[in-house]
Amino acid sequence: MSTDLPAELAEQERALVLPHFTNDDAWRLGSLLVSLARERGAAVAIDIRRGGQQLFHCALEGTSPDNDAWLDRKSAVVLRYGTSSLAVGERFRAKGTTFEASSHLDPALFAAHGGAFPLRVAGVGVVGVVGVSGLPQAEDHALVVHALTRFLE
Repeated sequence: MSTDLPAELAEQERALVLPHFTNDDAWRLGSLLVSLARERGAAVAIDIRRGGQQLFHCALEGTSPDNDAWLDRKSAVVLRYGTSSLAVGERFRAKGTTFEASSHLDPALFAAHGGAFPLRVAGVGVVGVVGVSGLPQAEDHALVVHALTRFLE
């Protein structure tokens, strides 16, 4: 990631807009994430949601229920703020504080740690979330961005 992380995160969200997002798209994106994680030997859980429905979930070997709890909390941040969980955390850090200290949201329900990214459809807006949990937060985020970039190619 660059030294101008907020600008880089904003550019990712500007560029990674989907033409549509169907249940089949969720399966393809989730399967791509599983393949990319396995290539890296990454023990991650992957979750894709649209609206109130979970469309894809996979917990690779080496994960635990804690990863699912992190996915829930990071996804809640994306749905609340309409931007990636990493970007939300960075906004608070740029103000010299933390999400936990200043958001006034329950940390048992919300986590502004990297790894959850909005599924934005052109002309519609945010329709869901794709998330990864199991790596350090910048790596979780990077894996999702890499998969979305490949998915859109």
